[in-house]
Amino acid sequence: MRQGEVWDAETARSYDTPGLGMFEPEVLGPTVNRLAALADGGRALEFAVGTGRVAVPLARRGVPVAGIELSRPMLDQLRTKADDATIPVVVEDMATGRVPGTFQLVYLVYNALSNLLTQEEQVACLRNAARHLVPGGRLAIELWVPDTGRLPPGQQAVVWRSEPGYIGLDTFDVSRQRVVSHHFSFGDGPEARVFRSPHRYVWPAELDLMAQLAGFERESRHADWSGTEFTPESRSHVSVYRLPPAA
Repeated sequence: MRQGEVWDAETARSYDTPGLGMFEPEVLGPTVNRLAALADGGRALEFAVGTGRVAVPLARRGVPVAGIELSRPMLDQLRTKADDATIPVVVEDMATGRVPGTFQLVYLVYNALSNLLTQEEQVACLRNAARHLVPGGRLAIELWVPDTGRLPPGQQAVVWRSEPGYIGLDTFDVSRQRVVSHHFSFGDGPEARVFRSPHRYVWPAELDLMAQLAGFERESRHADWSGTEFTPESRSHVSVYRLPPAA
């Protein structure tokens, strides 16, 4: 399953859920606030900009934002909210795509890095971020912490959410650090809709090493965008890395 097949027109049309889930003000507000502070008056670049969940409100805050996005259907949805002059986007893979100019901040939100399915691609993505940044520029990455400890012995699947009309199920291949998330939506009838997305999960210490290979030093790590302390029990993290300043 390739990413271009995952983020198709049907998925793009149903991706935005204004006011709900990752679009809740309690989720989106702290994200935009922190990124605006990290941009520090400079330009920001979002890898996997998608439908503009973060880029659009960040641009409204006065931060010049550009993006890289592989999926044209997702970009089409973004274009219903902001034109190319407001948020210019290059349609490329985030591991190799190049946006003109330099930036104070590159950021990847909501597990976007895990959409790259090999460690080599993920390292290439971080190196691509470094190429876009000015000396002293920052890279911010939001990722979940793998919870493989929940896997029962001899099993490869975990139900992580079950509620009326929805079941979320992950299947793991721990030998390759791969997980496929299955999202089942259903009503009262016999039919259900399933959306599947493949990911390569990254351990926090592994991310630090990959960032070091790309020339970064870690500046901070918190459990969320609000700055909550990161602990062994944290199920996600926001890690900020910085390039060395100019000599």
